[in-house]
Amino acid sequence: MKGDIMDVKITARHFKAHETLQTHAVDAIRKLEKYYDGIIGVELILSYEKPSQSIKAAELLVQVHGSLLKAMEKSEEFTKSIDAAVAKIERQLQKYKSKQREKKKIEIRRTREKV
Repeated sequence: MKGDIMDVKITARHFKAHETLQTHAVDAIRKLEKYYDGIIGVELILSYEKPSQSIKAAELLVQVHGSLLKAMEKSEEFTKSIDAAVAKIERQLQKYKSKQREKKKIEIRRTREKV
């Protein structure tokens, strides 16, 4: 699915994802934009980890400038797996953003010292 700012791709392995599941996934992923606006693309891979036990997995790959953030969650429902993976990525984005800010501060200090 193409979005306004970032590209969201949803892959369902060995099954067809319902429209409601896709909508839930896109809505959850769009919330990541409030944590970091430099997201280039997102790929969500949905699969059945253990079909006999009905364990559903959601793997979320988020591409930002210079990095790829990954999160994988398993539960008895796809929506829970998606929400948990998004929560993991939220924490990773916050950490990534704080590291980027720290790098900028160091660069600014270095340029001031040269002058």
